[in-house]
Amino acid sequence: MVVRVDTAALCALAEDAARATGALLLERLDQVRTDVRTKSSSTDMVSEVDRAAEVLIVEHLLGARPDDGMVGEEGTDRAGTSGVRWIVDPLDGTTNYLYGLAGFGVSIAAEVEGEVAAGVVLDVVRDEVFTAVRGEGASRDGRPIRASNATDLATALIATGFAYDSDRRARQAAVLVSVLPRVRDIRRFGAAAVDLCSVACGRVDGYYERGLAPWDLAAGGLIAAEAGAVVSDFHGAEARAGAVVAAGPGIAAALRALLLAAGADSA
Repeated sequence: MVVRVDTAALCALAEDAARATGALLLERLDQVRTDVRTKSSSTDMVSEVDRAAEVLIVEHLLGARPDDGMVGEEGTDRAGTSGVRWIVDPLDGTTNYLYGLAGFGVSIAAEVEGEVAAGVVLDVVRDEVFTAVRGEGASRDGRPIRASNATDLATALIATGFAYDSDRRARQAAVLVSVLPRVRDIRRFGAAAVDLCSVACGRVDGYYERGLAPWDLAAGGLIAAEAGAVVSDFHGAEARAGAVVAAGPGIAAALRALLLAAGADSA
């Protein structure tokens, strides 16, 4: 059976949830943390704020659409019956948040029958909301955005991220030794969904990372693609959570080739 759903309405609902969550994050930003734990490694942190933010999003989305499924970074895993599943990162950039640094956000995507159909990323400190509906382009605060038109990799600004595992970080650092001399510079902001939106609006010319989870990629990946960026894995195939390269079309192939030559796909 074909699921018919108003994807623009899904996007609007996600935006409402993201803005409410952003307000919660800002309200608690300067409060003393009461429960900071680690997950996959000693550097992979989660706080009581991450969990409270996910609860808020769950209540907001499922309050409006109780038959939907949902998966979230902080443990939500709910099967639905509507054909719609929400993919949620309630606090993308937890380390930045815990240190009081800018560069954290809220990421919410709506998947319809297995395909991401709408995505919202709120850059909380900038108070910018990035949105996209599949096939309808991408926007920042309601205004259309486009990816970079850069054509020369040597003058391209590239963002990346690093894993939490120390051995993998060492391999990723070795990749940078090859990549850094061949681009304008490297930026590491610390929030994958925000990085993908930076590609979408041309703040960076490209971005790559290995080891992302589905909630890191879903909304930001759609937003970047709808803004005209090429979003793929390291080999040019469909992007997957574990391996993502997003760049303006003028440098995407060259960036992938450089990363493969540097061994980034196995780092």
